[in-house]
Amino acid sequence: MQLELIVQNKHDALQAEKLGADRLELVSAIQEGGLTPSFGMIKTVLRSVQIPVQVMIRPHSHDFYYQEEEFAVICEDIKALESLQCNRIVFGALHEDLTINERMLHDLIERFPGVDITFHRAFDEVKDMYAAYKTLVKYKDHVKRILTSGGKQSCEAGKEQLAHLVQYSYETGGPIIMPGAGLTPDNIAEVKQTTKAEQYHFGKAVRERQSFANAISAQAVEKVLSTLK
Repeated sequence: MQLELIVQNKHDALQAEKLGADRLELVSAIQEGGLTPSFGMIKTVLRSVQIPVQVMIRPHSHDFYYQEEEFAVICEDIKALESLQCNRIVFGALHEDLTINERMLHDLIERFPGVDITFHRAFDEVKDMYAAYKTLVKYKDHVKRILTSGGKQSCEAGKEQLAHLVQYSYETGGPIIMPGAGLTPDNIAEVKQTTKAEQYHFGKAVRERQSFANAISAQAVEKVLSTLK
């Protein structure tokens, strides 16, 4: 079982590592769903912790459709990340017909063959999750995991679909399905039992007063970790 926590800065990262997180997702502008952090923030966080850090690469929060000039910015951000010896990104791109933008994904991997991708919750907006998953299976050497709530507002609401996706991932040997969105210390046991997933992603539910404005709660993380054992 692995626990991934959202962090926004060095303090978050150090605290998450100390409390037992296995991996971090570094974002900025979490109120917009998470955007690409600044180069300085990425550098600071990477130097502060030993556990893996996946860096959000998302130039805007309007949607998950990117024009060529936006894709150029995405590539420049990944190039900057590589200069810090980091190849871990959180990324997702769709066409307007709600299918995976395979050409963009292919081009990104061609330019950065060492990249380790978490395909983010753009996956929850696709019109056919199994067709989308089949597309991502082709890139499983680079798309390591998919962050999803099963197409629903929360993992609790999407737990049955998540269970099917987790089983499908085991059958195909494709990207790991990582439940995320709406997970809490109180519902993780039920979601875990239903989905049989092995990795889980938490955000504000493990914060004091469930707000990203506050510190990570040791008590909340401890409760999650005890459930995941």
